[in-house]
Amino acid sequence: MPNSFPITERTRLVREAHRAVYDREAIYKIFDEAFVCHVGFAQEGQPFVIPTMFARIGDAIYFHGSAASRLLRGLSGGLPVCITATLTDGLVLARSIFNHSMNYRSVVALGTAILIDDPAEKLQALRAFTEKLIPGRWNHARQPNEKELKATSILKLPLTEVSAKVRTGDVEDDAGDYALPVWAGIIPTRLVAGPPVRDARCDVSIPAPDYAAHYHR
Repeated sequence: MPNSFPITERTRLVREAHRAVYDREAIYKIFDEAFVCHVGFAQEGQPFVIPTMFARIGDAIYFHGSAASRLLRGLSGGLPVCITATLTDGLVLARSIFNHSMNYRSVVALGTAILIDDPAEKLQALRAFTEKLIPGRWNHARQPNEKELKATSILKLPLTEVSAKVRTGDVEDDAGDYALPVWAGIIPTRLVAGPPVRDARCDVSIPAPDYAAHYHR
């Protein structure tokens, strides 16, 4: 398996091409850190972009939804898709409004999704969704039954045509603006989990599991 994805006409970055990333490991890290992806597709000439939970297993992205949803009905027929995920790492405050920006990591994957029928592979994907969000939860909660599996569609997108765009570093101002008496810098951002809140119907004698009480990303 090559260390980088091949550059195609559809994944070649044109604007800010120096921020392009095709390294497979770097791209997988973005997918693995993101909680939500957006699935873009067109149906009868109408574009749709749907947010959904997802997980990467090997060289593929798995995502799911109701078997009756517009997204799943369209994609199971072999509709081309575009899947994106973005992480925001910082707000870049420049001296000029024009040069304000963000530090970010984003990835775009193109291809055709495959509807998964094999129950074992569907369970593998559902486990991956759960363990990605909360490691340890899969073996602690009731697992999907046959009825629930039938009501859930799982789709798989093999990762073959992928690119990322990453912005890191300091403020980039115009040369003439550095002398302006304006504060400039970076405000780092990150996703932070708060303390767990017990469900009102949860037996108070059941302690919060360690993965919930001490959740961290």
